[in-house]
This record gives sequence, C-alpha cells and structure tokens, in this order.
Amino acid sequence: MEHLLLIIIGILLLIIFVLAAKVWFLRKSAQEIAEAFRDRLTVDTNTLIDISTRDPYMRKLAADINVQLRMLRQQRHKYLSGDRELKEAVTNISHDLRTPLTAICGYLDLLEREEKSEDIARYLSLIENRVDAMKQLTEELFRYSVILSTEEMALETVHVNGVLEESIAAFYGALTSRGIQPEIDITESRIVRQLNREALGRVFSNILNNALKYSDGDLAITLRENGEIIFSNTALELNEVQVGKLFDRFFTVEAARNSNGLGLAISKTLVEQMGGTITATYSDGVLSITIHFSQM
Repeated sequence: MEHLLLIIIGILLLIIFVLAAKVWFLRKSAQEIAEAFRDRLTVDTNTLIDISTRDPYMRKLAADINVQLRMLRQQRHKYLSGDRELKEAVTNISHDLRTPLTAICGYLDLLEREEKSEDIARYLSLIENRVDAMKQLTEELFRYSVILSTEEMALETVHVNGVLEESIAAFYGALTSRGIQPEIDITESRIVRQLNREALGRVFSNILNNALKYSDGDLAITLRENGEIIFSNTALELNEVQVGKLFDRFFTVEAARNSNGLGLAISKTLVEQMGGTITATYSDGVLSITIHFSQM
C-alpha cells in the first residue's frame, strides 16, 4: 500500500513539474512576444516576431501577430507617403499663389491712383481686403508646411519669462486699442526650459492674436512657478464644441475676425515639437488655453 502511495505521489510530482515547466515556457514565450511586439512598434523594420518555444499555440499567436504587424506597417507607409505628398502639395500651392497675388496687388495699387466713383472705390477696397486675407493664408500655409516638414527642432536654454513679456509688449497696443487691459501675473521665479525661442514666441503671438479675435474685453495671462502658462478671456460667442476644435487645421468660428484657422493649429504643432502640451478649456463663458513644458 505504501509502495503504491509513493508511486502516486511520484506521478503527481512529475505532473506538477511538467505543468510548472510548461507554464514557465509559456510565460517566457509571452514575454518574448511582448518585447518583440514593443520593438516592432517603435522601429520601422521588416523583421517579424520569432520565439524560441516550439509550443504550437504560442507559435500560432506569434504568427497571427506578425500578420497584424504586416498590415500595420503597410498602413503606416501609406500614411507617411500620403502625409509627405500633402506637405509637398501645400508647400507648392502656397508658393505658386504668391506670384499671382503679388500681381493682383500691383494692379490694385495702379487702380487706386485712377479717378473712380464711390461704388468702384468701395468694390476695390473689398477686393483689396480679400486679397490681403488670401496673402495671409498663403503665408500661413507655407509656414505650416515648413513646420510639419521639420522632423527635429533645435532646442536651447530659454528664459520663458522673458519671451512671454516680450510677446505681451508686442501685442499691448493692439489689445488696449480694442479695450482689452491685460491682467498679467508672471512669477518672479526664473522659468528655464529647453525650447526653441523663436517657436515659443510664435506660439505666444498666435494665442494673443486669438485673444484679439475672441475676447469680449478681458485677458488674464499667468505664468506659474511650475512653468505652466495660462491665457484666459471671456468669450461668450464660443461654446464647448467649438473650443474642442480650436486646434484643428482651418477651423474658424463666426466670431473670428480675419481668421484663417491655422494659428492655433501651428501653436499646437510647435508646442508638441518642443515636448510640451497645450489644451483649451471652456467654463462659464471663459476660454482658457494652457501650455505646459516639463522641467529639464
């Protein structure tokens, strides 16, 4: 009886050992698949997932994942190819539009010198305003295509306080002329980040220009000790749906004046290229745009 019991215990131990080994090999295979999958997602390579185990189920799992990886790689290449063609098309279109627009401006200048009726003068003024808007859009399109084509932005040590103060000073006259008296709260702490000074100034300028379009008469600008920058203004003509689309390319609202819908889209791209985040929130009729860059 004891002999039989020992045999049963031995068989059970053997089964436990085999199962434990099976579980260990499965976990090892799963880890290999997970690591390989992570690498294939971050690196564009034709190398597929290969695992050391001979387990048919794990090898089938790896094969199924390889099929999905091939499809994902094909879609990625299509996206990159289409994105590159779009950037080139935008650059070419914006460049090609410059010459005829410059010619039209020249003809308008000549017509301004001629004698004309009040109606003709009014029509010419309308045409000139629309041509100026087209010129602005063309320039913004060109800048935007250049920004999108820049794979890596050159960063430097930037004093955020100084760049923000310079941007506010540049817009102060335009803001006060619209009856907007900015409330400025900039921390005395020196906020230093690894950024691109020109790009940061462009971001601030676009947001301040946005305040000129949407503000109902107020603007609060805050730079906190943690480096967070907040622009807030009352904008009763906006709603939460519109605010959610402010960073979309070419999105405009009826409240905007002479807007081409690229300013905030450019700001978002620049902020993200510098490793930061930019968000827009809307609460009780107040629009707030918040920018945050992590510390070095």
